[in-house]
Amino acid sequence: MRNYEAIKSFEENENDEDLEIGNQEQEQEHEHEQEQISDSTTTTTKLKNKIVVDEQQPKSHRLLSLDVFRGLTVALMILVDDAGGLIPALNHSPWNGLTIADFVMPFFLFIVGVSLAFTYKKPSCKVDATRKSILRALKLLALGIFLQGGYVHRVNDLSFGVDLKQIRWMGILQRIAVAYLITALCEIWLKREDIVNCGSTLLRKALALFLSVIYLCLLYGMYVPDWEYEVPTEPSKAPLIFSVKCGVRGDTGPACNVVGMIDRSLLGIQHLYRRPIYARMPECSINSPDYGPLPPDAPSWCQAPFDPEGLLSSVMAIVTCLIGLHYGHIILHFKDHRIRIIYWMIPTSCLVASGLILDLFGMHVNKVLYSLSYTCLTAGAAGILFVGIYLMVDVCGYSRMTLILEWMGMHALMIYVLAACNIFPIFIQGFYWGSPHNNILKLIGVAT
Repeated sequence: MRNYEAIKSFEENENDEDLEIGNQEQEQEHEHEQEQISDSTTTTTKLKNKIVVDEQQPKSHRLLSLDVFRGLTVALMILVDDAGGLIPALNHSPWNGLTIADFVMPFFLFIVGVSLAFTYKKPSCKVDATRKSILRALKLLALGIFLQGGYVHRVNDLSFGVDLKQIRWMGILQRIAVAYLITALCEIWLKREDIVNCGSTLLRKALALFLSVIYLCLLYGMYVPDWEYEVPTEPSKAPLIFSVKCGVRGDTGPACNVVGMIDRSLLGIQHLYRRPIYARMPECSINSPDYGPLPPDAPSWCQAPFDPEGLLSSVMAIVTCLIGLHYGHIILHFKDHRIRIIYWMIPTSCLVASGLILDLFGMHVNKVLYSLSYTCLTAGAAGILFVGIYLMVDVCGYSRMTLILEWMGMHALMIYVLAACNIFPIFIQGFYWGSPHNNILKLIGVAT
């Protein structure tokens, strides 16, 4: 009996020990599970914090192809300015027609439009974004008036300053400023966070169509009366007065077009560009397609001021900028390279075909008037070149060979001011020996 009670007591003790060990193991497993849950919670919290930080810190990814395209346009501009007088194919067309130089301005406007899609992608406050866009446009406008208004003279003219009675109001940077401002306001106030084919895109297309219709109605519908202008001679003599006979509508020649009439009426003929592009036409120059002496039977309008960046022609420059904005939206809304290229090439093909057809039916390609055919053809050419650079740089990764162009694109305004506007040569010319004419530029054969 005692043995049975001893065995039973032993078994009960053993069972109690097993229960205690089991309870301890369960407690350890429970603690381990809590530790794992705590670790996973901590990891999840860290990941969430990291995501929040990443969202708060915007990515500084740049579209390399856009910088390369901008740099290529800057290089083309410098080439045209320096070699255009020697090689006619690199100089601007005297009137109708298209040369390599005539692509520079539309390329810049196209690039501005593409960039605006990124600049105002998600504005936190539309009013602040509007204020910033207006300030940027005013800065460009002021810089353009300073550089091209007449204050800075030619390289060989060792003087500076401008008569406010004859300051030039329009120019390259001024046109870019106007197109930038209108397109930026359109992007800020008409954009919706939606797909590309949403109502806001239709509004932008409608605006481009409206501007084109206004331009065509004014160009072919307004009446151009006779007008006259003065050519200064010697200070002691009276200026020569030339009369130009017009009295027509819809003329797109150099003398009686609406583009020149609007600039003469609103800006004043004394504030227009004094070396008109049509002075290189055979009717006005014996050295055509370069500037030269007047032929004996030259028309009376050959020496009349005319601004190639006038008011009415800048309306179509806005259209070019809006086309570039559409290409920028395609980048934002589609991430697949193949889809992007398809959506780019469809309007590109349509623009090129439209430009050629319009020119064939009499609406000639004309850079000075910024004709509708010129707008379509150059915007299409910008689209083709942009797609090619995008394929090479962003898709295939051949970016090392374009590092110089990329750097030029990132510093385009600085290069334009220093090189294309002759600020750097004029600065160098300010250092001389004894006489201002004995300067470094004369020593290396640049100045005369």
